[in-house]
Amino acid sequence: MAKPRANFVCQSCGAVSSRWQGRCEACGGWNTIVEETGAAAGFGSPAARGGRGKPFALESLAGDARPAPRIATGIEEFDRVTGGGFVPGSVALLGGEPGIGKSTLLIQACAALANRGERVIYISGEEAAAQVRLRAERLGLAEAPVELAGATQVEDILATCATGRRPALIVIDSIQTMHTEAVDSAPGTVTQVRASAQALLRHAKLGGSTVILVGHVTKDGQVAGPRVVEHMVDAVLSFEGDSAHHFRMLRASKNRFGATGEIGVFEMTGSGLAEVPNPSALFLAGRDATAPGAAVLAGMEGQRPMLVEIQALVAPTSLGTPRRAVVGFDSNRLSMILAVLEAHGGLKLGMHDVYLNVAGGLRADEPAADLAAAAALVSSLTGAALPAERVYFGEIALSGAVRPVIHAGARLKEAGKLGFRRAVLPQAQQTTDEDKGAGVALTCCGHVAALVAEIAQSSAEAPAGRDGPRRAPPRGAAAD
Repeated sequence: MAKPRANFVCQSCGAVSSRWQGRCEACGGWNTIVEETGAAAGFGSPAARGGRGKPFALESLAGDARPAPRIATGIEEFDRVTGGGFVPGSVALLGGEPGIGKSTLLIQACAALANRGERVIYISGEEAAAQVRLRAERLGLAEAPVELAGATQVEDILATCATGRRPALIVIDSIQTMHTEAVDSAPGTVTQVRASAQALLRHAKLGGSTVILVGHVTKDGQVAGPRVVEHMVDAVLSFEGDSAHHFRMLRASKNRFGATGEIGVFEMTGSGLAEVPNPSALFLAGRDATAPGAAVLAGMEGQRPMLVEIQALVAPTSLGTPRRAVVGFDSNRLSMILAVLEAHGGLKLGMHDVYLNVAGGLRADEPAADLAAAAALVSSLTGAALPAERVYFGEIALSGAVRPVIHAGARLKEAGKLGFRRAVLPQAQQTTDEDKGAGVALTCCGHVAALVAEIAQSSAEAPAGRDGPRRAPPRGAAAD
């Protein structure tokens, strides 16, 4: 018998080389190449498998297209992210930092399905069955008929799931701990993760069960292991949160059976994760409406409108190079907004430190957040507090023009529901009669110079407060 050929596989990107080297030529990672025995992809060549392929029937595009059936868990925030529930035969990858609450969320979802008569199997490769059972007791879910086991052998898991009634949901926690006999390498390596995921995916497609794979994340927040696993699965979900806050967000970055970008908001409580049906009220709770440098953004997360507060602090610097610190906002986009305010708004920000923060730990990545960020920056520089019942949304171009954005109607309805009475939006924004009937007055803004002039004028007209007189408006702020 021929000696198995050794391959050197990068544990970050999955690239294969014929010899060991300190730096991967594909991704540039250092000390990520590990020797593995067997085929590079974890499977034998066509000649080794024997036989030739069999032809199969082809179909046309015309036909009866029916929507995929769904299995709803009853947890509305979870079902929203998955597109209305689990699709039988689909495979989802759930990633998140250690201790963020992935196992807690999955146990609650498993218990909800099991209590409705569905067969649910939970396979734990990291914790013993007793540890999972203790967590279920703390959550008050010990009586749920969830079938639990601690195993890491893929062949044994598939044989167990094939016995008895077809399970509706199979949870694998986590995919990095699984190993298959088809590959001669250590658990957690690229080849083992890829081969194990492929075997579980094949079982889901043939058997009709929904499989959820839990994945570890790296320091930069990406799911560990080869990116090919993300391409293999039908949905990629990330469970995000901050240890300083009680809420958690479930976000879909890929979904073949639903919209991407959807988020579900949960709050971590003593009895598990509780749904947050109105996240806008949560993110705006406790805000100081009288402080300068705070603007409310009417944003969108997927198909859900969400109101968040953008906070800015502009202070004179004693350093040769001003500092730019950003939390929850794109630093490159902040640099662009500052350049536009200087070039077209008449502001002098070159000798000021700038700090920008999205309150609550949420990320504001959409271009519609430009106008709210600019309003917060101008408010902090002039010392004028923005009106408390006003929201902002719009994209700022390099020319200083404010460009229209999508989903204006949903943003206005969410603002009116939370008691906001006026919205500052792009002048070219298309609105309907239904949007105007949301109870929110519209103020059109066509250029950043008009925004700066309005805030500077309110700063000049504002009376002196307890902290002394307001700052004088910047030179050129009122020029249009």
